[in-house]
Amino acid sequence: MFRHLLLTISVFCGLSLTAQENHTVTPDTNHGLVKWLTFKEAQDEMKKQQKPLLIDIYTDWCGWCKHMVKTTYSDPNIAGYINTYFYPVQFNAETHDTIEYNGEKYVNKSSEKKSPHDLAIKFLGQSLSYPSTIFVSNNYQFNLLSQGYLETKKIEPLLVFTVENAFRTASYDDFNKNFEHTFYDTNFVKKQPKTYTFNEALELQKKHPKKILVDIYTDFCNTCRVMNATTLTDTALVSYLNKKYYLVKFNAQQDKSEIDFKGIKYANNGAGGFPFHALALELTRKNFIIPAMVILDEKLETLDVVSFYQTADWANKIAHYFGSDDYKKMKWDEFLKKPNTPSIHK
Repeated sequence: MFRHLLLTISVFCGLSLTAQENHTVTPDTNHGLVKWLTFKEAQDEMKKQQKPLLIDIYTDWCGWCKHMVKTTYSDPNIAGYINTYFYPVQFNAETHDTIEYNGEKYVNKSSEKKSPHDLAIKFLGQSLSYPSTIFVSNNYQFNLLSQGYLETKKIEPLLVFTVENAFRTASYDDFNKNFEHTFYDTNFVKKQPKTYTFNEALELQKKHPKKILVDIYTDFCNTCRVMNATTLTDTALVSYLNKKYYLVKFNAQQDKSEIDFKGIKYANNGAGGFPFHALALELTRKNFIIPAMVILDEKLETLDVVSFYQTADWANKIAHYFGSDDYKKMKWDEFLKKPNTPSIHK
């Protein structure tokens, strides 16, 4: 199941990290297995190394808050993932402590016992519901609020959406739907595209030149798995790719073939300390972020590198923009305004 994959490895801004957790540790009644920090500790750590914040907003009287600690935050896989990829903070929404957050100080102006702290009001507005969980990334610019109890199955996509930067290119609702299709929906209809190895596509190019779309992924990248299971199996997109492109499925982790690309030979041998296929680094213009779609023209020149998770709707637009050669006649923003711009949702 997906919960066991979460702990293996993930990618954040191109860096590979290994999550480790001692599964024999007994969960703490008030904290579970998550290694909670104060706001000050978390923000001090952020200055040293960027990671997202996970803020658990609770109250002392909230039964579901306690239940979430006993279940979700006591799950060794979920807790291990949070401890590795987040700075987790437990925040009592009714504390009377002064808290500094993102350069501003917040207090509890009321002396009443169950009065909400100003920071809780900032996070939740008038919807003071507990537990609430906030995921913060991109130097405080990205904030995703989830209210109510989160079981492990519900928190998984929220964690991945934040850590693997899917928020940069998709709404959470779209990602969550496709996450469900990928890992839990056995009835989801898929149309498999015709795919090639890189060397196969290069040989075909010599006889029948077409553009090449390279799907760069790894086994451990969760957004890669969602994209391969939903985006690249969409009926409309698959039909267009089969017609206009050679679709190369390029596993940068597992592909061990030697590839002669434009007169230079590339291999997966750890050269230069890069633990993936060297061609993946070259194709992504030395900025290895996955998932990535690389579009090559008929002469193997790079037209674009599209990093991060893409929905079927956006991937279809991208494929048409280059496949139709509209990129030669207009800018991307102009293309999107065309009345016949393809959309999966039409």
